[in-house]
Amino acid sequence: MTRRTRIRALLSLLVAAACLIAPVGFAAASTVGPATPALRTTYAQIEGTGSTWSELIVQQWIADVDANGMKVVYTGGGSSKGRKDFAQGSTDFAISEIPYQGTDEQGNADTSNGRQFAYLPIVAGGTAFTYQLKIGGQQVKNLRLSGETIAKIFTNQITNWNDPAIAADNNGRAFPSLPITPVVRSDGSGTTAQFTLWMDKSYPSIWRPFYGKSGLTSYYPRQGRAIGQAGSDQVMNTIAGFAGNGTIGYVEYSYPLNKDYPVVKVLNKAGYYVEPTQYNTAVALTKAQINQDPNSPLYLTQILDNVYTNADPRAYPISSYSYMIIPTGSTDPRMTTAKRQTLADFMYYSLCAGQTKAGPYGYSPLPLNLVQAGFDQIAKLKTADPAVDLTSRDVKSCNNPTFDGKNLSKNKLAQIAPQPAACDKTGAGPCGYDTGTNQPSTDGQQPTDGTSQAPAADGTSPPTDTAPVVDSTTGEVVQAAPVDPAAPAADTGTTTTDTTGTTATQPQAAAADFPVPTELAAARPADTKTFSWVAALLLVALVLMPGVMATKLRRRPVRRGQ
Repeated sequence: MTRRTRIRALLSLLVAAACLIAPVGFAAASTVGPATPALRTTYAQIEGTGSTWSELIVQQWIADVDANGMKVVYTGGGSSKGRKDFAQGSTDFAISEIPYQGTDEQGNADTSNGRQFAYLPIVAGGTAFTYQLKIGGQQVKNLRLSGETIAKIFTNQITNWNDPAIAADNNGRAFPSLPITPVVRSDGSGTTAQFTLWMDKSYPSIWRPFYGKSGLTSYYPRQGRAIGQAGSDQVMNTIAGFAGNGTIGYVEYSYPLNKDYPVVKVLNKAGYYVEPTQYNTAVALTKAQINQDPNSPLYLTQILDNVYTNADPRAYPISSYSYMIIPTGSTDPRMTTAKRQTLADFMYYSLCAGQTKAGPYGYSPLPLNLVQAGFDQIAKLKTADPAVDLTSRDVKSCNNPTFDGKNLSKNKLAQIAPQPAACDKTGAGPCGYDTGTNQPSTDGQQPTDGTSQAPAADGTSPPTDTAPVVDSTTGEVVQAAPVDPAAPAADTGTTTTDTTGTTATQPQAAAADFPVPTELAAARPADTKTFSWVAALLLVALVLMPGVMATKLRRRPVRRGQ
């Protein structure tokens, strides 16, 4: 083979290699699937404000998606601030525990100011009552209170820890003479709104004389010894602080859990004292009524009256949902295609893979019907801007602990929730278990104070149900707890209300097996860069090689006989 023949062969190989490699490197942006959106679209930073009740899990979701190129900035400040900032057009989204009220309790407008929006449920949870109460220098970690006692504490009708009502809630256990210091929110708070709504619905004769009228408020009417603090974190820090003995306040369960601090077990309608674990919250919210009228301005918002009165022994009475407020107007001045894409992909992660982290963080994952509805709300971003890519997003790919792949009309988390311990029943106990550990209190659990479990109020031996085994990282149930066959079954939580107040049952999807979730993860940048550089070098070689070789051949002396 002559040198010219070898050169032509080499060039042919280079051309063939370039044809094979170049499409991988240069066409990747147009052919990559929905699991790698970073190559398909451009993200832009989005900013939001609002709820501190939801903030801990939201900040975790933000950290999770950062590696995928999504930049999300979220600042608390309270639900009222979030709604106001959104209405003023200074943020891209807001998070609130309550919807716009039209007019707030101070007579000010509480509307979106004409900005088009949709409510999108993001996470469930329980409003917990954390406290610092010491006996002989030792922190009490298993306090129990009825709803009536709690309402009286926060309306200044019970002002000392040695009050007979507190002793009665704890089966005669005596507490020291120590003034009670309620710690309430000083800012406009969705946590306050949910707490005061519960008092207004459940104990109107206690709440309304104190407030001066009926209804909820986002601004707690601080009186007497009460201390006001801005944000859930400051409420928690005040209670857990050096001078916190005698204090009690209300926060989302995640805060005392994160602080390794006890919470009150609240008496439910079944006569059991329970704390707001993800299981007890999930059970309680099976009775939530969700507005399913898509033409209603309150679409997907919650009515919690039946949650407060849920007669299941496992139900935590003060359970609720939190909402993101997203912009849906096609001419919204703050929004671009890149921002809408970031918001859509961030919420897809939050509603799917992000829900597996809800339980370990002290929240409770959303049930299927609300995740499905959330997907429908995200679709409004594409309606506003057809350039937003929402392909290949399916609720069936969500690995959510509440989803039952064999029966989508059931809430799996509520079904496997264990029955409370016999010592949690009125007239028994109190149990010796620490609260604030994110584990359900069940019979068979080892007390932490060295006491033995009390028998049931009827004198029978405690059942042997044990808590489910939970993966501390994902929050998924590894081994389900036995369910008491005599216990009432949890319903689906899909009862709905329309604007006329009538109720109906929301249709459920057909049963299906759920595959392992496909998370929204960007393709590895190193792979794309490598292919692109190789293709570029080969193309340069194609351009330069013929000239270089021709020059070399011209300069090379011709040998005789060749």
